[in-house]
Amino acid sequence: MAVSKKRIWGWMSFDWAGQPFYTLGLTFIFGPYFAATATNYFLGTGMEAEAADAQAQWIWFLAQLVTGLLIAVTAPFLGAFADNSGRKIPWIAFFSLIYIAATWMLWGLKPDGTGLIFSLVVFYVGFFAAESALNFVNAILPSLGDEKAIGRISGSGAAFGYWGGVTSLIIMLALFVEDPATGLTRLGNAPLFGLDGTQLEGTRAVGPFIAMWFAVFMIPFFLFVQDDKNVKAKSTSLRKVWGELRETLINVTKRKSLMNFLLGSMFYRDALNAIYAAGGVYATLVLKWSQIEIGIYGIAAAIAAAIFTWVGGRFDARVGPKPVIRVSVWMLIGVSFFIVGMSRDSLFGVPLPEGSKIPDIIFYVCGVVIGGAGGSVYAASRSMMVRHTDPDRPAEAFGLFALSGKATAFLAPGLIAFFTWYTGSTQLGYLPLIFLFILGLFLLRWVNKDGDRAEWSAS
Repeated sequence: MAVSKKRIWGWMSFDWAGQPFYTLGLTFIFGPYFAATATNYFLGTGMEAEAADAQAQWIWFLAQLVTGLLIAVTAPFLGAFADNSGRKIPWIAFFSLIYIAATWMLWGLKPDGTGLIFSLVVFYVGFFAAESALNFVNAILPSLGDEKAIGRISGSGAAFGYWGGVTSLIIMLALFVEDPATGLTRLGNAPLFGLDGTQLEGTRAVGPFIAMWFAVFMIPFFLFVQDDKNVKAKSTSLRKVWGELRETLINVTKRKSLMNFLLGSMFYRDALNAIYAAGGVYATLVLKWSQIEIGIYGIAAAIAAAIFTWVGGRFDARVGPKPVIRVSVWMLIGVSFFIVGMSRDSLFGVPLPEGSKIPDIIFYVCGVVIGGAGGSVYAASRSMMVRHTDPDRPAEAFGLFALSGKATAFLAPGLIAFFTWYTGSTQLGYLPLIFLFILGLFLLRWVNKDGDRAEWSAS
């Protein structure tokens, strides 16, 4: 299959454009800033410190839960509609506009808690738009090469995206994010463009920065990636689209490999998304790191993600995606044990000397593993999905992939919220992640390493 290099690079530019939302927004800058602001707000209402931390974590994961369920409900239908219409680019453009508007409005969250709930809502509106656009972008992947090439392209695209995350994080730390005590950046300068560091305007600029980054770097995508004009449009009536989607859902139950892959990935991706969302929040609430410390941790994690995801893509091309997924999930299980068993002053119940740096060192290592293993899981999972995809209905297939990733979206955030509330402990709240990873790994036993696309298409 001969595919223009411009089309492949254009497709990969989406990862570069979109990754800062997850690196800067979800994990390392806005997420921790929201957690710290929410904690201070709840402290101001008379809550005890530990209760305020737990409440901040609870509302963050509750919002993630609601958004995940919304994505799960809409993704398969939108994918089926796009396949019938033969057009994906207009949907990507539509969700891109929502994404840009929502992320820009994150500027409104002030250090005193003004705009707290509004900012939480618009952040997850942006999350919904980002994930919805990603489903359509992923649906283009099967058209970029054969199975071996797709594994390499998926890994390279994800790695390229992580380098975008690294670059954007370095820029934010060097030029915008300030130390609350001094109002100055890591370089000792005031935030760029005359922003007031004493009001954390440099940190608050993360929203407009994410919006502008996406708007600029999506230009190559829209220039070089176009819908296939040879695809004939089918009826887009609600009845017709629902009928075909219903038939696809019934067929999934007859395909053992696909069904177990969707179920297994449903659990391990849900747990992985929770770890991503929790990284900066955990560092803020458990380890009491500053915003700049979290940012440096983020750079290390993002660099690891870029390198190991690229390497994972190479292994995917050689041995297939399934071994890459299995090894990566085992690594994430190990990380989860440390997250649950570690606090600022103890490790698995063993007291640490006052001021010990052991928790900081361990969490840095955890960040590297989360970045590397998580990136590899992401790239290899979409490569595995291609091996189970009907070539004539890729958007619908990746809509199901999104459904499997979000159908149990209530599990990880809901269980974390419940365990946090029940135990009154921020770190024990992450205990369910271990079981979700193990369950996902168990279900992979019945997944055909080569997928079932060829067998199913021939039937």
